[in-house]
Amino acid sequence: MVMSLRVSELQVLLGYAGRNKHGRKHELLTKALHLLKAGCSPAVQMKIKELYRRRFPIKMVSPAELALPSVHSAASSLPAGLTQLGFDGHGAPSPLLPISLLGPKHELGLPHLPAALHPVHPDVKLQRLPFYDVLDELIKPTSLASDNSQRFQETCFAFALTPQQVQQISSSMDISGTKCDFTVQVQLRFCLSETSCPQEDHFPHNLCAKVNGKACNLPGFLPPTKNGVDQKRPSRPINITSLVRLSTTVPNTVVVSWTSEIGRSYSMAVYLVKQQSSSVLLQRLRSKGIRNPDHSRALIKEKLTADPDSEIATTSLRVSLLCPLGKMRLMIPCRALTCSHLQCFDATLYIQMNEKKPTWVCPVCDKKAPYEHLIIDGLFMEILNSCMDCDEIQFKEDGTWAPMRSKKEVQEVSASYNSLEGECRPAAQEQMNHSSSSNSKKVEVIDLTLDSSSEDEEEDEPPAKMSCPSLSPTSPQVTKGVLNLHTQASPVTRTPSMPPVDTSYIPPPPPLIQDYRHYYPTPNDLSDLNFFSFLQGENQVRARMTAF
Repeated sequence: MVMSLRVSELQVLLGYAGRNKHGRKHELLTKALHLLKAGCSPAVQMKIKELYRRRFPIKMVSPAELALPSVHSAASSLPAGLTQLGFDGHGAPSPLLPISLLGPKHELGLPHLPAALHPVHPDVKLQRLPFYDVLDELIKPTSLASDNSQRFQETCFAFALTPQQVQQISSSMDISGTKCDFTVQVQLRFCLSETSCPQEDHFPHNLCAKVNGKACNLPGFLPPTKNGVDQKRPSRPINITSLVRLSTTVPNTVVVSWTSEIGRSYSMAVYLVKQQSSSVLLQRLRSKGIRNPDHSRALIKEKLTADPDSEIATTSLRVSLLCPLGKMRLMIPCRALTCSHLQCFDATLYIQMNEKKPTWVCPVCDKKAPYEHLIIDGLFMEILNSCMDCDEIQFKEDGTWAPMRSKKEVQEVSASYNSLEGECRPAAQEQMNHSSSSNSKKVEVIDLTLDSSSEDEEEDEPPAKMSCPSLSPTSPQVTKGVLNLHTQASPVTRTPSMPPVDTSYIPPPPPLIQDYRHYYPTPNDLSDLNFFSFLQGENQVRARMTAF
C-alpha cells in the first residue's frame, strides 16, 4: 500500500506520523517504509489504509473473501493489479464482486458493519435543467450518510467512463484563447434527500468537493437577505469536466466533505450532460406551438366579469405591447401557465437572460416561471401582427381590444397645441396692452417697490416742493447755489429710456407755486435765469413716471 502512494499522500502520512515530510518522492517513500518497518502504531496503519482506499476506491472482492476475513487479508497483501484482475489469495481466478468504498465505514470487516440509517440510493429526482440534456447517469443520487456522531463528515465516491463517453467529451472540446470549454460535460449535483417532488440544487453547509485530489470551484455565495442569516450558494450544478480523467482504465474519485445537520440529509449525483444554447431552447418553445387565442379571451372575460359581492367593477384592462425586460416591442409574446396576468414578455430576451443567470422568475409578477411552463400567446401574436403603430391596447368586457393613443400621436397633438398657443399669445398680449393704455387714465398706479417706511414718511410729509436756492433764506452764496443746482442728482438722470408718451392728457401743474420774485431781491447775476422752466420740467417727469 505504501509503495502505491503518491507524493501528496506520502506527505500526509509522514505529517500524520510526526516525521519530516519534505523531500523528493524516493526520499519520502524511504522514510515511510522505515516508519512501517520500525513498527508503527495502529493509528498510522489506519491512515495508510485510508490513503490507499482514496488512491484506489474501487476494489474487486470475491464472495469467498467476504465470507472469510483471513482470506481477504491474504488477498489484500497481493499487488493491486492482481487483485483487480481477479486472483484470490491462492492464485486462482475467482468470480469478482465490485464494491464502491464510500467512506471509512467500509473497512475489511464488511459483514460485521451495522446497517446504514439512510438508503444508499434513495428515490430522489433532481430538477431538469433546461440548458443541459442528460446523456448518461454516472453516479445515481446517493445519500451523503454520516457514519458517526462527528460534525464534519467525509465520503468518497468513484466512477469510470466508457470509451463512448470519453469520445463524446473529447470531441466536444472547444478551445478559445486560453480557455477550454466542453459542450459535453460531467456535472456534480447536490440536493436534499426528499422524494416528494423533483429537487433543485442545494449544497450542504461547509461543502468541499475534490475530484481526483483537486478542489472543485463552487458557486459563490449569494448576498444575505437578513443580518445573521447563513449565506447560501445559488442553485447551480458544478462542472467538473476539466478535473476528470478521460480514460477508460483509470477511475475517477470524488471526495466530499461537509457539516452534518440535525434532521436534514443530502444526496449527491454525477451526470454526463450536453449543453444547449438559447437559440435551441427558443426553437423548442416554438415547436410546442402557439396557444389558442380563445384561452386568452376566456381569461379576459373572467377578469372583467362583474362580481356581485364587490362594489368595484373593472370594465377594461390596459396591456402594454412593450417587453418589461428590454422596454422594446414584443417579438415572441410568452408567459408561464402558472401566471394569472395577461401581460406578456419577450421569449427571446427571457431565455437569453436566464442563459447568463438562471433564475427563471417572471418579470411581471416575480413568481417562478420555469422553461417547461412557458407558452406563446396566440392572441398577442394576432394583436402584434395587426397593430403595428401602437404600444398599448385596451381589452373590453367581451374579449375585444382597441388600440390606445401612441406616444407619437400625443407628441404631435402637444406640438400643434403649443404652436397654436404661440400664435394666440401675441394677439392676446397686444389686446391687453391696448386695454391697459385705454384705461391708464382711470387707474391709480401704486409703486410696490417702495418699502413701508418710505411710504409712511411720504404720508406724513406733504409733497416735496422744489425750492429755488436763490429764494431760500438759508441759501449759501450764489456761486455755490448754482453749482449745487447743476450737480444735484435729478430723477431725469436716473430714469431709464422710455418711448415718448402723449402729453395731451397731462394736466397743467397745480397752482402751488406762485411768483415770489417781487418779495425777494434777485441778484443781478441770476436775473436772467428762468427757474420756473426747471419746475415745469420736473412736473412733466413726474407725470411720465406715473403714466409708466
